[in-house]
Amino acid sequence: MVGTALGHLWRRSLQLRVIVSTVTLSLIVITILGVVLTGQITDRLLDAKVSAAVEEMDRARNTVQSQLAGVHDVGTQQSRLNDARSALSTRGSTSQSGGVAGSFEPALSIVGGVPPQPVSSGPIQEVPDELRRFVQRNQVSYQFAVVSDPDGYHGRALIIGSPSAEIPTLEIYLIFPLANEERSLSLMRGTMLIGGVVLLVLLAAITALVTRQVVLPIRSAARIAGRFADGRLKERMLVRGEDDMARLAQAFNEMAESLSNQITQLEEFGNLQRRFTSDVSHELRTPLTTVRMAADLIHGSSDDLDPALARSAELLVNELDRFEGLLNDLLEISRHDAGVAELQVESLDVRMCARAAISTVRHLAKEAGIEVVTDLPEEPLVAEVDPRRVERVLRNLLANAIDHSEGKPVLIRMRGDIEANAVAVVVRDQGVGLRPGEEKLVFNRFWRSDPSRMRRSGGTGLGLSISVEDANLHEGKLEAWGEAGVGASFRLTLPLVRGRKLGASPLSLEPPLRKTALRPVEVDAAPVETDKPGDAPDELDATVAMSNGVAEADNPAVGTPPDIAFNGSRPAPPKPGDTSTRGETRDVQS
Repeated sequence: MVGTALGHLWRRSLQLRVIVSTVTLSLIVITILGVVLTGQITDRLLDAKVSAAVEEMDRARNTVQSQLAGVHDVGTQQSRLNDARSALSTRGSTSQSGGVAGSFEPALSIVGGVPPQPVSSGPIQEVPDELRRFVQRNQVSYQFAVVSDPDGYHGRALIIGSPSAEIPTLEIYLIFPLANEERSLSLMRGTMLIGGVVLLVLLAAITALVTRQVVLPIRSAARIAGRFADGRLKERMLVRGEDDMARLAQAFNEMAESLSNQITQLEEFGNLQRRFTSDVSHELRTPLTTVRMAADLIHGSSDDLDPALARSAELLVNELDRFEGLLNDLLEISRHDAGVAELQVESLDVRMCARAAISTVRHLAKEAGIEVVTDLPEEPLVAEVDPRRVERVLRNLLANAIDHSEGKPVLIRMRGDIEANAVAVVVRDQGVGLRPGEEKLVFNRFWRSDPSRMRRSGGTGLGLSISVEDANLHEGKLEAWGEAGVGASFRLTLPLVRGRKLGASPLSLEPPLRKTALRPVEVDAAPVETDKPGDAPDELDATVAMSNGVAEADNPAVGTPPDIAFNGSRPAPPKPGDTSTRGETRDVQS
């Protein structure tokens, strides 16, 4: 929980990110600088210690050589070594106050007597063996090591050793404790640590102060922009001074003023356009009604007219039908634009809307010689819908499918899912299809994929736009899919119960890719009509696959919803005794 809150604060606070970034980078720089300075100071201290120790070794070597000169007896050598060590120890304790090298502890070793025996004085055991080997090779050497002396000191020390030019077997070692240097380095590290912490705190405070001067205007701009987006077009930033932030605030206010004016103009223009469309549509109704009455009167007497005049009367009536449809669509779209469209909700069987829409477009299918295959549930599918609007949506989808089916069958299929609170209707054709990106454009007003294409339904270009508005009014959705040369599919999904969340659609928008074994069947070019449920041919009981004049029936397992995939252009053959009527529909009961 704490981590989530900190992550949320980190993502939302620019000031926090700037402060943390500045402190982190400063900490890295201070750490690197501290390590470098500590290393340099330590090297300087140790170099000075070594130089002083070498000088002290020269003096100590002269003192020891003068004490041991001419002594060859072992007993005498031990006594002289002790005396020499005492003299060096006295000088070492004295140098603690005034010498550069500081105090030291001497250790002496000599090999003498017959037979040769090693004689030592002082803490010779603290001297590392490696250092003694260098000294025994007549080399003045030094080494840093950890020592413990009788006085209680335990820590690092500088041990320097030197051979004697006058006494070949004599080894002289001086042990310099580094306690003072350690204290100096500890004091330096503590000072640098405290200084670094204070510097980081000051940097954080300075960064917070500086970023606050930048972040506050940005936060103000974001807050005012949010209010502006919510429709409060009079919000403006406060301009203070003449710096960059003031110029930003002034530019923001100018932009807001320009956008406010443009939005106001667009709203006025939109209201004027909607009002003009509504007024013109209403004003045209009266002359249209008069012209309609006159045209019907003339068309009713067409038998008594000259053939040319009779044909003219027929054309007049047809164009009046188209004009009246356009007028109705304009009125409907103006209601949606004005936000006054209302649903007349009824609880009814949605299959009735589908059958009514199929009945309406039956004459279009008959004229085009196109078969409409229906796949509706056997049981009633009750939903809370506006039957007039749902029927209009399905009628538009079927009319478009017939117009673009290229003489191939059109499928309308319906399924419901109580758990998902959804009922779906899919209208699918195998015509020209849609190019990539056109599945979004088909719902635009007056948009056509091919403007030169002949339309049998006499559409106005507003049908799919009104259909989308009707679907949204039901709290549903209308979707499209298509592929050039394969066909198009439109899916209408509506809630069964209004007010409840709409779940997943019971039907797939894209046609399934199914490989089906085909067998050749003699078919007739005329579509099949079956009015009674259950009278459909066996080949359409479940899956119908058509390809270049062949058809195949595939019976799935019981309980599996059937799917219908069209891959060709010719309908399945009727059973013996069935009647065939061009342009009629055929029901497929699942």
